[in-house]
Amino acid sequence: MAKDKINLKIITQQKVVFEGNVDAFYTVAEDGAIGILPNHTDLITALKVGVTKAVVEGEPVFITTMGGILQFKDNTAVILTDLAELGTDIDEARAKEAYERAKAKLAAHSEKTEILRAQFALAKAIARMSAARMGR
Repeated sequence: MAKDKINLKIITQQKVVFEGNVDAFYTVAEDGAIGILPNHTDLITALKVGVTKAVVEGEPVFITTMGGILQFKDNTAVILTDLAELGTDIDEARAKEAYERAKAKLAAHSEKTEILRAQFALAKAIARMSAARMGR
């Protein structure tokens, strides 16, 4: 592989959602947004729910990543996540419906565990809507 590319794989338990050589990628770590360019120092970090942007031949590809772990070493990056979707595969109308349901659940609950579940559902819906919009 060329030294100016990164081999990026985004993997769930069910499948490889994305695999390819990218110019760079950007994602949301627990400590904030990060960008990875070729020859970045080795890294392992936890990820938050968000959108990962991969740059392929100068063109952006948007993928939702629902938390997980990123490992980067020797221009190879692997994101292991529970759920991931290409932005172009997301039904934006369904994502908006999920967003509205999560907002309603959040407003209706007072128990901590229910609030946390609703907040997670809301974050997932926001990530899906964002990736779908960006992927158009």
